[in-house]
Amino acid sequence: MKRILASLLVMALALSGCVPNMGPKETGGALLGAAGGAAIGSQIGHGTGRVVAVAIGTLAGALIGQGVGQSLDRADQLAMERNAQYALENTRTNATTTWRNPDSGNYGAITPVDTYQTASGQYCREYTQTVVVAGEKQQAYGTACRQPDGTWKVVK
Repeated sequence: MKRILASLLVMALALSGCVPNMGPKETGGALLGAAGGAAIGSQIGHGTGRVVAVAIGTLAGALIGQGVGQSLDRADQLAMERNAQYALENTRTNATTTWRNPDSGNYGAITPVDTYQTASGQYCREYTQTVVVAGEKQQAYGTACRQPDGTWKVVK
């Protein structure tokens, strides 16, 4: 598990180095996001499912840390990830769930906008997400699919 985590962190660092004009905040955010995502992922599932959750958490955390999470602290990241997992699993289409960190003042929302089942039977949801960091609003659109262990994995 430690080798996998180390490999994923190295990969996140390598990916963050491939982005032109990325400064130290973005690189640091990517690494912190990867570590936070890995920590969250390690709390999910057992055996192979846990390894997958750590991998997903690491990569998703790196991307979030780089783009949106430049100024998000660990509490922000945890609140955002918990809200996303809850919304994708429990919220009806076009209903918004929110998170807020009273200490940092950062907040966000996620809204599932479409739910469908793939030909292989896997459930997927398209969603919109908004994150406000230090008054700066950023929006994203993505798709996540439900994994056999019950977690949701961002696929695009």
